[in-house]
Amino acid sequence: HHDLARTIHDAPVAEGIEPELGFRLVQVESEFNPRATSRVGAVGLTQLMPATARHFVPGVTRRQLYEPELNLRVGFRYLRGLIDEYRSVRLALLVYNRGPVAVQNALAAGEDPANGYERAVLGSY
Repeated sequence: HHDLARTIHDAPVAEGIEPELGFRLVQVESEFNPRATSRVGAVGLTQLMPATARHFVPGVTRRQLYEPELNLRVGFRYLRGLIDEYRSVRLALLVYNRGPVAVQNALAAGEDPANGYERAVLGSY
């Protein structure tokens, strides 16, 4: 498990994300299980949807997304882009979890898009 821990540390750092935030996201998303699969089809440590991952790695397969290093690299690259776009770690996490449409619809309606996910990841961060 030492290798996995090192990878979970190095992957966010490579994308300009603090490693503690990376660990927390992986913990909430997959409980550190590289084989995790959600009922909607998100896969791996960072629970990527294959369609999202293909924006970053064209042609990437679902099977490849179970590889920890690839999954972490793509997941944190996606999160980094969201942080840059939304200028808020909290909003970026909500978009990561709920998708941009749900978050933008909530904001447009004057509602708080929070669903508890961002608190679960950020905790006392």
